[in-house]
Amino acid sequence: MGKQPIFITGLLLSGLVALCQEDSSALLEKVIITSQRSVKKELLVPYSTQVLSRQSLTNYQPRTAPEALTGVNGVFIQKTNHGGGSPFIRGFTGNQVLILVDGIRLNNSTFRYGPNQYLNTIDAYSMQKMEVVKGTGAVQYGSDALGGVIQVFTKDPELAARKPYWSATALGKMMTDNMEKTARAEAGYQGEKAAVQVGATYRDFGDLVGGDTTGKQAPSGYKEYAFDAKVKFRLQPDLTVTLASQFLQQQHVPVYHKVELENFAVNEFEPQQRLLNYARLHYTSRSKWLHAVELTTSWQQSMEGRNSRKNGSNSLRKEKDKTNTIGITADISSLFTKIWTANTGVEVYLDKVNSTRQDINLQNQAAVWSRGLYPDDARYGNYSVYSLHHINLNKWLLETGVRFNTFTINISDTSLGKVKITPSSFVYNAALMYHLSQRHHFYVTFNTGYRAPNIDDMGTLGIVDFRYEVPASNLEPERSRNIELGYKMQAGKWSGSLSAYYMHISNLITRVRTEGQVMNGYPVYRKENVEEAYVKGLEAELGFAPFTGWQFTANIAGAYGQNLTKHEPLRRIPPVNGKLMTRYNKNRWFATAEWLYAAKQDRLAQGDKDDNRIPKGGTPGWDILNLYAGYQLAHLNFNIGLQNLFNEDYRTHGSGINGVGRSAWFSVAVSL
Repeated sequence: MGKQPIFITGLLLSGLVALCQEDSSALLEKVIITSQRSVKKELLVPYSTQVLSRQSLTNYQPRTAPEALTGVNGVFIQKTNHGGGSPFIRGFTGNQVLILVDGIRLNNSTFRYGPNQYLNTIDAYSMQKMEVVKGTGAVQYGSDALGGVIQVFTKDPELAARKPYWSATALGKMMTDNMEKTARAEAGYQGEKAAVQVGATYRDFGDLVGGDTTGKQAPSGYKEYAFDAKVKFRLQPDLTVTLASQFLQQQHVPVYHKVELENFAVNEFEPQQRLLNYARLHYTSRSKWLHAVELTTSWQQSMEGRNSRKNGSNSLRKEKDKTNTIGITADISSLFTKIWTANTGVEVYLDKVNSTRQDINLQNQAAVWSRGLYPDDARYGNYSVYSLHHINLNKWLLETGVRFNTFTINISDTSLGKVKITPSSFVYNAALMYHLSQRHHFYVTFNTGYRAPNIDDMGTLGIVDFRYEVPASNLEPERSRNIELGYKMQAGKWSGSLSAYYMHISNLITRVRTEGQVMNGYPVYRKENVEEAYVKGLEAELGFAPFTGWQFTANIAGAYGQNLTKHEPLRRIPPVNGKLMTRYNKNRWFATAEWLYAAKQDRLAQGDKDDNRIPKGGTPGWDILNLYAGYQLAHLNFNIGLQNLFNEDYRTHGSGINGVGRSAWFSVAVSL
């Protein structure tokens, strides 16, 4: 990394940190919903939170939903492949981080342990904003929120206050070396009684070209199609109904490191697909007990196909997993007194999993069908009730809540037989914030969390990463206890926050190697509740707006994880990482320079050392410089990005593909 990153790291550790948003003078003025299931200013939320606004998404046009979180304080993006992107929050990823879309769980019973690609099944151009809540979420939203919660809010049509009107936007984006061709079209109608928002996206991603010594990484490119629609009706002044549909399909998404390192001629996701339909009713009244009621029903289908063939083999393996999820949720907001409000609700999610596998002889096209990665027709029920309470006592703010969650898991498998388990968890949280003044706020939080075993934990049979997994039974929920101390401030031209946390995790479900067993050349593993660990860390951010139009921001995050059972580092802990950014905005144009960096990560668990995605001796540190600019002219909006100006060859820790080298993209949007 050289001397510059070391200097900046030391400077940041002294307290200079900042949010990566486009307007540091407005830091923490943005509102956040996810942390408390109610609208609150970020400054007054007693948790560590981040908000990525629609303006930021429009200005910087991230390639994918995961890449939108690059540089967000405390979030580290691992890239197994170009078509993936797995966010790490406080050392956790995969099924230990909860992802929501418009308040509906994206996580289902086949979410994998470790890095996965599912956040990338959300169209980046359909997003209104993203919220990240770190270290909490189990009481608010249930299982899987050990590291925290990421919620994506998709574009929402607004009901017109007066005269109805129509709107439309068309966007085109291109990137050097044919790395991206994107077309997006949107149309909307805003009326007093009804509003509509529809959009469609087509994307053609070429092979990713790395830095100075990497060059083109082939195969890594893929194609993507997406559609989204949302309709809102005002049935009465106090009653609205929203209907929404989202669809995304990615075709022939290569897993680059499998082809490069593991002797595969073909290894790809085909297709990678998500469908979500939901209906939501929102009712408000003057009742203290039923101030607002929100009912949501949803149907979500995720489909993951996998094609693989070894070099020199005439056998093509085709696998497909389909998970259908029915969701029913109800949330009631209550205003008991001027100082006491609450959210109470119930949630039900029901999964049905279908999984198939066939081996096709390419010479005669004969197909042999066998058990899929998961037991076919597995069922998973997730039931919970919760109550969150918010008490505001002038200088003191108290947040507390409880949730009871129970599950029914039914699997019928040739190796396990018929298995039914009903794990349950009771979790609670408490947060206390002290307002030293309107500008300075201190908080302390204590949260318990859990992750119930899912079908991926219990029923997997086949090759996963560099292992061969076999099914397990009688697993119990993973559990966590997290304490955090924090400070938030906004004083004139300065704004920022600082948080320190310690999380203890028990009953960790982990892969345990079965000594002496090898299947298809891979060592055999089974999941067990056998580990105990802790993660502690520091996150900080600061923004400074010295003059009109100028903003300077920076952030830094570091986590230290230790496996107490194995007496070694906890797996997959990201290195110290951060971001420096300056932005100038005047009238119709803006210009931004950002510097992203990560330290070397050589503190490795044995599982990290066995991972062929991590170089021997650890992942080297790196730093890259990006430039962005935009200009709005009447109905035209021009944006440009220059990435990795010094063409550094780098890889985010644990990734299976290197980052993009020196490149440029350009987009034009026409709005009517």
